[in-house]
Amino acid sequence: MRDIRRRGILIACTILVVALAAATWRAIPILTLGVAYKAKMLCSGVFVSSQASDAVLAELQTDDLAALRYIRSTVDMAAQSVTATGLGVVSRTAVYREGLGCALALDGLIPPRMPANASEIVGSIQAHAAPMPKGPAAPALDAVVSRAFSEPDPRRRRRTRAVVIVHDGHVVYERYAPGIDGETALPGWSMTKSVTNALVGILVGRRLLTLQGPVPIPEWNRAGDPRASITLGHLLQMSSGLAFDEGMTSPRSDVMRMLLGVGDSAMLAIQKDLTAAPGTDWRYSSGTTNILARVIRNVLPDDAHHLQFPQRALFNRVGMSSAVLETDASGTFVGSSYMYATARDWARFGTLYLQDGVWNGERVLPAGWVEYSTTPAPADLDKRYGAHFWLQIPDEYRGSNQPLPVGTYHAVGHEGQFVTIVPNRRVVIVRLGHTRYPEAWDHSAFVSEVITALDADNQRWRPP
Repeated sequence: MRDIRRRGILIACTILVVALAAATWRAIPILTLGVAYKAKMLCSGVFVSSQASDAVLAELQTDDLAALRYIRSTVDMAAQSVTATGLGVVSRTAVYREGLGCALALDGLIPPRMPANASEIVGSIQAHAAPMPKGPAAPALDAVVSRAFSEPDPRRRRRTRAVVIVHDGHVVYERYAPGIDGETALPGWSMTKSVTNALVGILVGRRLLTLQGPVPIPEWNRAGDPRASITLGHLLQMSSGLAFDEGMTSPRSDVMRMLLGVGDSAMLAIQKDLTAAPGTDWRYSSGTTNILARVIRNVLPDDAHHLQFPQRALFNRVGMSSAVLETDASGTFVGSSYMYATARDWARFGTLYLQDGVWNGERVLPAGWVEYSTTPAPADLDKRYGAHFWLQIPDEYRGSNQPLPVGTYHAVGHEGQFVTIVPNRRVVIVRLGHTRYPEAWDHSAFVSEVITALDADNQRWRPP
């Protein structure tokens, strides 16, 4: 009887140990992810968006992210860094660098800083940074934009932060949430992918890259490596054939580890194996964009030129004075996800594409690049995606699926970030938010209502 009792206790203890180990296996990655996320987002909110830490935390720790309040965080204004700690066992630090934003210090890497002579090389932005002119009032938009800022379901809040509507290069409407204004740089999340499209396009225009040629990734150019057949076009059209888990629900997914768990985000994606022949399988992948970011770095002469490239080649030329594209700890830009800009500067970016890549008479993007970017990727059978631009609104934000003018396309980001470009109406619509529940935001209805309201204003609105 005593032996049976001992065996029972032993079995129970074994089960308990296994259960605790399994719980720890699940909990530690979640805690680590939360700690890294809080450090990074608080750092960027304070030092890039220039918001008070209390305001950043009040918005960050909401909805499904409420548990972040149990992670301690410290903002060091002198060192321009943020450290977050979970349960006293997991700690992450994000550091700010002028012009390069915040980066998590991971894998023993020290995030680089902008070269000391950057101000001389980058030059003045003021010549292009004049405010976008105001257009005639568009009163019909009042009700439409007011609805965009309303909260019809308090359990699934929209949390719209900013709306800017531009017609023919003129701002016809803008509105901001409390605590946000026209000087607040806000995250674009995956809209950054479309900015990466522009940077690649500029290099194609300079003949440093070709769409059909092999890409300069040394790890793929070894004898017998099938990844050597991946072209720049395959990467731009999300058809590389590389394995990549884009899932946002698991802390062990590729995208979560890439953005918050490793110091070299591009390398994680570069090391993935092929699961399909390049050009045959369309698959949305943030890893693909960070490979493109490494391609940009590899074709430029040195790190000094690389770190200044977005500012010199794009932002300065269109007056996006607030734009900050952040690097990872290795110094490669996180081209998939980490760019901040004011709503007006996001509108400038959309207007550049509306104007076929030309700004103030200067060609910024090569001729034909916008057409290429908005041509459906051959491997995408649903014809919803071009080259780092969405040709249809992604399902989670399509809502009522209102029909939009032919040729409308979008830069789209996590939490409901949109730059929508409507060429046959000469309109750019920017909507920025902190929408944790995608079903709360019906972007197709919003764009449709904006177009209808503008069409109703006969004195100002003259479709071609």
